[in-house]
Amino acid sequence: LEFYSCNYAIVEIFKHKSKIVESAKIDEYKILEILHKILKVVTFIREDSVSEFSLKRAYELCHDVDEKDIPFVALTIELGGLLWTGDNKLKATLVKKGFDKFFEI
Repeated sequence: LEFYSCNYAIVEIFKHKSKIVESAKIDEYKILEILHKILKVVTFIREDSVSEFSLKRAYELCHDVDEKDIPFVALTIELGGLLWTGDNKLKATLVKKGFDKFFEI
């Protein structure tokens, strides 16, 4: 498998780092080690390299749920990939609008 994300994911990860540490119930140093390993296998794509078409379609799909998800959905559309999300509200909205390209474990 190849994993891609937009650069904004890095901001989101560190913005919510304390919540991640709390939820994982392991110390911060261990979380940072895990994040380091994860970030090494993800290819990050600049948001400004995503086409207007993909951005517009992503906006139509998820602006009424959370506009912060637009770059992730746009990149999924751009790459013809699968979206990996744990956001059930976003997923339900996308499915209602005809988007069904999800990565499931």
